[in-house]
Amino acid sequence: MNKTLVVSALSAALLLAGCQSVNTTSGGAVGVERKQYMFSMLSSQEVDQMYAQSYQKTVGEASSKGVLDKTSPEARRVQAIANRLIAQAPNFRPDAAQWQWEVNLIKSDELNANCGPGGKIIFYTGLIDSLKLTDDEIAAVMGHEIAHALREHGREAMSKAYGIEMAKQGAGALLGLGQDSLALADTVANYGMTLPNSRANENEADLIGLELAARAGYNPNAAITLWNKMSKVSEGAPPEFMSTHPASSSRIASLQAAIPKVMPLYEQAPKS
Repeated sequence: MNKTLVVSALSAALLLAGCQSVNTTSGGAVGVERKQYMFSMLSSQEVDQMYAQSYQKTVGEASSKGVLDKTSPEARRVQAIANRLIAQAPNFRPDAAQWQWEVNLIKSDELNANCGPGGKIIFYTGLIDSLKLTDDEIAAVMGHEIAHALREHGREAMSKAYGIEMAKQGAGALLGLGQDSLALADTVANYGMTLPNSRANENEADLIGLELAARAGYNPNAAITLWNKMSKVSEGAPPEFMSTHPASSSRIASLQAAIPKVMPLYEQAPKS
């Protein structure tokens, strides 16, 4: 049998045997209902712990360099926006109320922001200052990033990596290829923590983030102005954020189509 076919067959078998179907979040008003497949031996708690270590290293390095901003008006602004969004996270998954959320602002020209597994948020001043983001636009970025964490897109990517690497190892042993053992954990971490999200995952984060911001009292139309700004800034040398979150006309069209679904939530929400 062709070796490639054997690897493919093993990959499929291992994925089926080792993965379980889960619903990480409720669908919300935006209707994100896709079932996800997670590697059963990779728990949410393990992924959260792995990321927390990486997060604390980043925060510690920023602190030692004197660029961790905890006290400025901009830091208080970011924290206040995060607090309102975090308060709405349990609408999508109740256990998020027990997450150990953290929010940190780093003084850097880097145009980037993220929220890792377990609710670890980092914002860079460059993103806010260069794009002159309003509170509503900051909420759009942060809501999108929080949505990735709520949907456990990192764990989902890592689960796929585990299946692929296990299949390679299994095929190597079966076929007598004599391959050295693969660095599975490093490979999986690379897939889960550093590679771009799929289009499907990006769309889910857009929609859930839109609803989170609306529920928190931030104008959902800011998502459109945000991505228009992103499109313009990416015309030159694309910033770090755009390498994993490419702007596109289809993304903006999808957001525009979803705004009527969340506008009633925004209109009912307290605005401060």
